[in-house]
Amino acid sequence: MSVRSLRWPRQKAFLAVISLVVAVLLAVPGWLTPATAASQATVQFVAPTWAAERLNNKQLKILDVRTNPLAYIEGHLPGAVNIADAAYRGPNGFLPVQIWDPEKLASLFGRAGVSNNDTVLVYSDGNDVLGATLVAYLLERSGVQNIAVLDGGYKGYKDAGLPVTKEYPRYQAARFAPKDNRAFRVDIKQVEQLTGKSTFVDPRPPALFSGEQQVFIRNGHIPGARNIPWPTFTEANNANESLKNPHKLKPLSELKAILEAKGVTPDKDVIVTCSTGREASLQYLVLKHLLKYPKVRIYEGSWTEYSASNLPVETGPDRV
Repeated sequence: MSVRSLRWPRQKAFLAVISLVVAVLLAVPGWLTPATAASQATVQFVAPTWAAERLNNKQLKILDVRTNPLAYIEGHLPGAVNIADAAYRGPNGFLPVQIWDPEKLASLFGRAGVSNNDTVLVYSDGNDVLGATLVAYLLERSGVQNIAVLDGGYKGYKDAGLPVTKEYPRYQAARFAPKDNRAFRVDIKQVEQLTGKSTFVDPRPPALFSGEQQVFIRNGHIPGARNIPWPTFTEANNANESLKNPHKLKPLSELKAILEAKGVTPDKDVIVTCSTGREASLQYLVLKHLLKYPKVRIYEGSWTEYSASNLPVETGPDRV
């Protein structure tokens, strides 16, 4: 028997092992593990003066996402285009308030004058920050690289005595290429697989989290979820009345302490879920972009979708 004939069985065995390893890797669902590559997008929360200093920058596009059009008409940041955060969601054939498909999102951004390469500043009013953070998340999801949320919102900006206007901006619609970064979110199948493995953060009010408040088909929360109501991330309940602002973040050191007290630490695979995905957007952005947690995703369907499924529901207050 030749040396070559002796080698051939070994080569066949080696190739068989390699084929088996490849097959196993391909069989493991990639969506069970968090994306390890950090988003290339930059999302920052900026002071009102940051916005005022850049009003003449043609590369900066400003989205006023307040829901009341009369609020925009009464006054807004110079150059801001009003498109309410509610415009980015609607029914999907089964569920209400679901995020539109990438093509429709691209159309909405383009009609507001935003292109993929612009720097985009988003703000809402002083009642809450969630409209702004939802749209900021959607910009990141759609491939925009430079995104800013106005810390303090329109209220904080106006209270600072910075320039506002009633004039409507003249602008041209832009070309916005549709993109969809799926690594930033999970769907209900992934939620089922990851329950008990990942750390779920639920920013809804305690009464909704516990199931005491009967709103949905089924009420409660995903088993094991941690309840961190979103206003605790903001100055909504500041003891100083003049400093109360649900659109302004607390210092990062306080936010980190709040999370650590609930066992939500940077080593965890974190999934943020809420009622419709809107509340979750705030904590998603803070954990991922400000506190630099490496493994953070959002469950867009949230309790609207989960409550309509047959997946297990846990009731009662957070035990941590």
